Amino acid sequence: MDVPTPVDLDTWPRREHFAHYRRRVPCTYSMTVEVDVTAFTAALRRSPRKSYVAQVWALATVVNRHEEFRLCLTESGDPAVWPVVHPAFTVFNAERETFACVWTAYDADFGAFHDAAAPLLAEHGGATEFFPQGPPPPNAFDVSSLPWRSFTGFNLNIRDGYDHLAPIFTLGRYVSRDDRVLLPLAVQVHHAAADGFHTARLVNEVEELMAEAAGWAAG
Repeated sequence: MDVPTPVDLDTWPRREHFAHYRRRVPCTYSMTVEVDVTAFTAALRRSPRKSYVAQVWALATVVNRHEEFRLCLTESGDPAVWPVVHPAFTVFNAERETFACVWTAYDADFGAFHDAAAPLLAEHGGATEFFPQGPPPPNAFDVSSLPWRSFTGFNLNIRDGYDHLAPIFTLGRYVSRDDRVLLPLAVQVHHAAADGFHTARLVNEVEELMAEAAGWAAG
């Protein structure tokens, strides 16, 4: 069982920032970007693997690189870091026009992750329960997909959400522009956990990883 490690507040560079945005000015922010996925979509067209699962894996891979996106709170309200976090992602039921939330344990090997995650899309595509596997584990972060429309902005307004330190991702529909394929991506972040620098780095690394998809997405 994964257990979070408390942050050493005496040596943590973000101690004052965390306290400020957790207590004095609690706030979240969102960043919406267009990620260049030209190479990614080309690689997935040549692969039998599912693009959505590959998107989720890429996000999970980069999230797991950085402690600021694996933060949680202990029972006393102090920050702690999960050793690994797992993606929980949406599956749409077209007949009911509702969605279910499923999750898969993160695996650094994309093939292994895909083998575990892809069957969930078929298995729970007709789910009538919100959480057909039961509630996700506490060290899960959320990914939603809106493949019906691209967007240039997306913001979540979470009531009483100031204890939620995990990032939340929303994916949009691909956009073709100037011979490039772009993926709208919105990231909702708690300011106590990460600043704009950290979120920009995360987005840049997701784009870089997707640009390398020919090396990891082939199946």
